[in-house]
Amino acid sequence: MDDVFKALADKSRRLLLDQLHARNGQTLGELCDGLAMTRQAVMKHLGILEAANLIATVKRGREKFHYLNPVPIHEIGVRWIGKFETQRLDTLAELKRKLESNPETPQ
Repeated sequence: MDDVFKALADKSRRLLLDQLHARNGQTLGELCDGLAMTRQAVMKHLGILEAANLIATVKRGREKFHYLNPVPIHEIGVRWIGKFETQRLDTLAELKRKLESNPETPQ
């Protein structure tokens, strides 16, 4: 689980996971599009995500497709968030969303 936390600690890797969540099964080239990172940097981040089992890859011909593996994130939720009262946390999260979306709320 340490590898998962270390992988998730980096903003760029979370962005790559978000991209895969939005559209699973992307190639390296597709993941690089629109990012302010070199291809080598993206490859390095993908390697760390793969080592943490947060992504899986499938080779088809010359292309390598990357897929999100949500299981380790779910395990974190079960172990760490599940210990707390889920209903209370959901209520607090909803309150936070409402307060942040209301422009009349004093800062």
